[in-house]
Amino acid sequence: MTAITREPTPLSRQGNEAAATAAHPCAAALTQAVQTYFDLMYDCDTSRFDQVFRSTAQLHGFRDGQMVVWPAAIYRDILDKRQSAKSVNAPRADDILLMDFASATLAFVKVRLRMNTMTYVDYLTWHCIDGQWLITSKGYHLESDGAAAVA
Repeated sequence: MTAITREPTPLSRQGNEAAATAAHPCAAALTQAVQTYFDLMYDCDTSRFDQVFRSTAQLHGFRDGQMVVWPAAIYRDILDKRQSAKSVNAPRADDILLMDFASATLAFVKVRLRMNTMTYVDYLTWHCIDGQWLITSKGYHLESDGAAAVA
């Protein structure tokens, strides 16, 4: 049996999937939450961290060839110590590649974003908790690294 794969449809494209996602009653609120995530990643202003990440969130990804797992509190500390892309006037690039709703309270969003010289692809699981969309899980992949730097 051959597996069928295809590239996700960006939200900006008006294909059937994008139109269906955009028509979802929660799409506007989740899109705004994703924008807050992009802002946090760009400026590292962790005063907004609790508006983006659930306190129980976990992050998974490879660093130096090893799988790492960070709880939200550790990641917040990492962001606090990171030199933000905004502080060095690095170009900003962030895109929603895929948004999929399982229900009115659970969604998956695939994004690509640039932080300084590095480009990441993140897989974000979002839950709507008490009317607020929060990341409960993040898987990240360093897609490209334009210079040797710490992510």
